[in-house]
Amino acid sequence: MPQVAQQQPPFGILAKIAVIWLLSDIGFYILLALIGNGSGYSNDPVEMAGYYLLWVGIALVTFWALYKGWRMVKVDVSMFGIIALMVALIACYLLFVFPLFPAIQWTPLLEPPSELPSASQWYFLPKSIEIMLQQLLVVAMVLAFDARKYTLREISDWSAVLFGGAHLLLVFGLSFSYMVVFTLVATAAGFIFPYLLLRVRNGFLYAYTLHWTFYAVIITLIRILYVH
Repeated sequence: MPQVAQQQPPFGILAKIAVIWLLSDIGFYILLALIGNGSGYSNDPVEMAGYYLLWVGIALVTFWALYKGWRMVKVDVSMFGIIALMVALIACYLLFVFPLFPAIQWTPLLEPPSELPSASQWYFLPKSIEIMLQQLLVVAMVLAFDARKYTLREISDWSAVLFGGAHLLLVFGLSFSYMVVFTLVATAAGFIFPYLLLRVRNGFLYAYTLHWTFYAVIITLIRILYVH
């Protein structure tokens, strides 16, 4: 559990983060389904991508005061080099690795799976933007604690608890086993993110890549273990 610091936690920022996170989830699971556009990332990739781009814009506007003073972001040649390498690796995975594993044929006797086992390459278009949204919210949280002079360890503890806890909401969209796995992994990642964001130059790119890679790995493992 996070240590008790002398400063009060940044409740105002945390509340805004929670509202954006919850409303984006509610919009995806309820509102989009009501208007007939909630059939999933693979089936409606462009619509889902546009939906999350809207929330990315909302997050940027809401927390711009924090982002603009972020000292570990350096726009230079190395930054563009990292981005180019990320894009190249993602493209190689989607074009050459992902097609090697066929989609799973689920039987009626099995529990209805989440969208992960049946994901296509198009799944990663909206998922990449959703990950961007979540990373922007994590950055806002980390910078808010840092502005209040919390230590890196304290920020990491809070990040692990809050980012991991937020994934408990997946119980409404995935099976219980998926929720447990995602929550445990998110808790571990939440502990790592503050170091990358506050101590590593352009660490946001590494945090984003780590987050994205998890989905590539989990989908690949599901297909390897359960294909028949």
